[in-house]
Amino acid sequence: MRYTRLGRTGLRVSRIGLGCMSYGTAAAGMHRWTLDEDAAAAFFRQAVELGVTFWDTANVYQGGTSEEFVGRAITRYSRREDIVLATKVSGKMHDGPGGSGLSRKAILEQADASLRRLGTDYIDVYYIHRFDPETPVEETMAALHSLVQAGKVRYLGASSMWAWQFAKLQHAAVLGGWTAFSAMQDQYNVLKREEERDMIPMCLDQGVGLTPYSPLAKGRAARPWGEQTARSSSDRVAEAFDRDVDRPVVDAVQAVAEARQVPMAQVALAWVLAKPAVSCPIVGATKPHHLVDAVAALDLTLTEREIADLEGRYAPQDNFWW
Repeated sequence: MRYTRLGRTGLRVSRIGLGCMSYGTAAAGMHRWTLDEDAAAAFFRQAVELGVTFWDTANVYQGGTSEEFVGRAITRYSRREDIVLATKVSGKMHDGPGGSGLSRKAILEQADASLRRLGTDYIDVYYIHRFDPETPVEETMAALHSLVQAGKVRYLGASSMWAWQFAKLQHAAVLGGWTAFSAMQDQYNVLKREEERDMIPMCLDQGVGLTPYSPLAKGRAARPWGEQTARSSSDRVAEAFDRDVDRPVVDAVQAVAEARQVPMAQVALAWVLAKPAVSCPIVGATKPHHLVDAVAALDLTLTEREIADLEGRYAPQDNFWW
């Protein structure tokens, strides 16, 4: 494993992060491909063995059960001080006024609920999962800052929003003298590069580290065109990668992988890792080779010609959807 700093912070993170959306009690959530605690245990152990110390979850993953699994796994297979623990707030947890969104009430209530489920007294990176247009940005940033002051949160992150919204939040933090965001978890991969227009240049300018999710395009960039998995055939988000115009990019990934004699996943992830703004791509592991391929991608350096082959076939998207 290799390690780096999260953006311009002093926080040391593994170059590969373990995404935990696939772990939890399926009945409590919306994803039928989720793994129960016994099945997920192997991936937590594997992460520890491979040196993957950045673990990413969210309060809404499987109704909170993902956080419970993660908290118990840290106790069983590692030490709290050895894991950089990330979770999120914004999605709906219940119908009450503090059950969703980014109001002060919601942020403080949901942070405490996440801490209980995780079995810890602090969160290393606390993300706002989405932008909340119904709450003043000053209220959101002041509430997040109070969590940092209270020692419940170490660093702040944001996820999946327009660059102007992120800029508005960051500006509010500066004006208020509050803690600003150090991480951005956006969707970024060889098949979805719209963040290169505004968000990534902004993050580079402000020293915000990218921890992109779906670095393999929901697995589409990790298998030949036309092959399906249980997730790709049932996940409405994965349908965003079924565009015919994406096939040339997938074919290019396959060609590079065959020439290098490595799995396609390594090529697609090596492309993401080579981007200067990226600190730690988040990889969801549900099969034994997923984390192994991800770590191996750290040793794969693509040539300028290979990068040009992958990027030259990209078709821009008119409508960006998270």
